[in-house]
Amino acid sequence: MFEPEPRPLAPATGPDSPRAEDDEPPSSPRRHPAWRDVPDHLWDDWRWQTQNSVRSVRQLRHLLAFSPAELEAIGRLEGEYKLAIPPYYFSLIDPDDPDDPIRLQSVPSPLEAENPSGYELEDPLEEEKDSPVPGLTHRYLDRALLITTPNCSMYCRYCTRKRATLTRGGWEGVSADDERMIGYVRSHPEIRDVIVSGGDPLTLPVGKLRYYLENLKAIPHVDVIRIGTRVPVTLPQRLFDGELIDLLASAEKVYIQTHFNHPRELTPEAARVCKALLRAGMPINNHAVLLKGVNDNLETIRDLLRGLLRMKVRPYYLFHCDPVIGAGHFRTSVWKGLEIMEGLRGHMSGIGIPTYVVDGPHGAGKIPLMPNYLVSMSDDAVVLRNYEGMLIRYQAEDKPATCTPTRTRGVSGLLQGDKTALVPEGNERMARRRKLQVLDPGYEVGCGDHAAEDGGSLRPILPLPMVNGHTNGHAASNG
Repeated sequence: MFEPEPRPLAPATGPDSPRAEDDEPPSSPRRHPAWRDVPDHLWDDWRWQTQNSVRSVRQLRHLLAFSPAELEAIGRLEGEYKLAIPPYYFSLIDPDDPDDPIRLQSVPSPLEAENPSGYELEDPLEEEKDSPVPGLTHRYLDRALLITTPNCSMYCRYCTRKRATLTRGGWEGVSADDERMIGYVRSHPEIRDVIVSGGDPLTLPVGKLRYYLENLKAIPHVDVIRIGTRVPVTLPQRLFDGELIDLLASAEKVYIQTHFNHPRELTPEAARVCKALLRAGMPINNHAVLLKGVNDNLETIRDLLRGLLRMKVRPYYLFHCDPVIGAGHFRTSVWKGLEIMEGLRGHMSGIGIPTYVVDGPHGAGKIPLMPNYLVSMSDDAVVLRNYEGMLIRYQAEDKPATCTPTRTRGVSGLLQGDKTALVPEGNERMARRRKLQVLDPGYEVGCGDHAAEDGGSLRPILPLPMVNGHTNGHAASNG
């Protein structure tokens, strides 16, 4: 059985403690002053965390500052959307910052009552229209999504599945709908990957979670069981329980899909449970959502992704926020997402770069978006752009050139002239090459050591395609 690690001693917390965002993730443990005197053995007990979760505006008003108008507005929202914030997650909030990124994700806002575009929908992904049996969505041929519970350890204010989390009660025991979902998967051999979701399946009673895991494990054509959970982020204490980790590991096919959105969520407690899951043989993938005011800037996303890599959590998706009712104020432009992605590729390790996706309306599914790296093309070659802005001629297949050499410039010169690269002025990498050449005169700088008449540095670095026994244009230089 998995043996949980001892809890590290927490540094002093409170108003004078270091702000977590000043730390390189994992950040420092924190506690709101309201729970300063709670003994560690209770603080580390998920049952205590759940029982003491903040669940009403009446509680919020004693923990954070609100204007009377804000209190009145969020009070009207109480019946529209469940509220629950464990003390652990609440303590990550900076109480002096009304725009704190943890607060925005968890505390109700008057903006949730607004829908200025009229575009926000209850079920923007039309999951229910692809639901052959209650609770199961079968959209992609080889995958099925199971809604196993409406309950979460913390209710995110931007949740796509808010309609499901509004349901109350009746989810404790195995129901006829649970049996129908398992039966559907069993009778459809094309389904290879099952996402067990909710709500949050790690809030299920252990017996019901075991029902799903054992039955899915026993279906031969199911290769992967993905557990979609935010528990490692919002209530890691639930996974301090070695028996729960053993249960997840016993299904053998389990992957964990979790949901860190901000570097401050990468706490020592979160790192501890991720390490335990990994040790038990379960890969961890992260789904982040691009949220205005939370993580919609390059520095925050880079810190998040690098912190995830330190915890050996694979950044998997960066989702554009869905147009769900009450979440319009979180939605950035798609251009903002592309701007952030532009600052990742080439600037950090490829294993840390998620796929930026829009979950298409009408059940269109996940549509990947990325900056445009294909600039132009001809019958002979393509022009590609790298992260530095360098434009490269790339011959995509081995065949004789067909283009007639033409005196031309710029991108056209890469396709039909004698150039293989356009290098932006001030390229730092080429400057480093020139320094190496000073140290070693025999070192070949390659492209970038001659200025081009049309503003770029165009020295060819590869032999150019042959046309009738001659190079396409002028003689190529290899040094």
